[in-house]
Amino acid sequence: MNPTNNPNGVNGAVALGEPVLTARDVSIEYEVDPPVKAVRGASITLHRGEILGLAGESGCGKTTLAYGLNRLLKAPALMTGGEVVFHDASGADIDVVALDGESLRKYRWDKVSMVFQGSMNSLNPVMSVRKQLADVFLTHRPAMKRAEREARCAELLSLVGVDPARLSSFPHELSGGMRQRVMIAMALALDPQVMIMDEPTTALDVVVQRGIIREIMRLRERLGFAVIFITHDLPLLIEISDRIAIMLDGEIVEQGASEQIYRAPGHPYTRRLLSSFPSLRGERGDFIRTGAAMGGAA
Repeated sequence: MNPTNNPNGVNGAVALGEPVLTARDVSIEYEVDPPVKAVRGASITLHRGEILGLAGESGCGKTTLAYGLNRLLKAPALMTGGEVVFHDASGADIDVVALDGESLRKYRWDKVSMVFQGSMNSLNPVMSVRKQLADVFLTHRPAMKRAEREARCAELLSLVGVDPARLSSFPHELSGGMRQRVMIAMALALDPQVMIMDEPTTALDVVVQRGIIREIMRLRERLGFAVIFITHDLPLLIEISDRIAIMLDGEIVEQGASEQIYRAPGHPYTRRLLSSFPSLRGERGDFIRTGAAMGGAA
């Protein structure tokens, strides 16, 4: 772990912009027997141009919260409390929970887009890259002419470092890293103000992961969108994020600047996460999450 490579992280604080997305006391429940409280009173604020990391072990509620922010929850999941407000660049505040129909469709992808967990396998195997990118514009920009769609699709692939000649390719003809870049291009298609990225480098080898991360950082700096980056890899978040929120058993137990999380973690679980990655030297330890180890938080 070498977080000191990030000029926005532990080397110094960044000046945060105005809020772009605010979630207050969000609770989400899976209505099964017995009910499962997947997210409990979670509150986060994402600022313009910021990378907010959301970390925690598998099953802690990270993806469920992300789906709630983007109104993608499906039965049996139900948001049972809280509010989500999108602060549009136009100055309008949008009550995300109250959206439906056309207003909800315009919010998704246009205002907030998402790169899904395992998204590199989410492309339709029988449709070309061109067709899948063009469908975004056919749905959300129906007045766009065919030549404009073609030009924009080529521009998007170039933006993420893929040769536009690959527009004619099918997903099985692309490497895992290229498929992931196509999915990022799709998420960028409508110039969203927020991108939610749910473990976008999962299942990629380390070299390809680094390339994808560099591309995300470059695009964020160039286009100015804010990012919620979800992963269980806390050292990665310390390296790339401006701020980090730690999630445990459906609750956000600690939030702070990357430097604060790295130098002086306040919650026992955060300290356990930081110490769970093996050192090159010293004895091997076990990550044991018990009530005593967590200070009763587990």
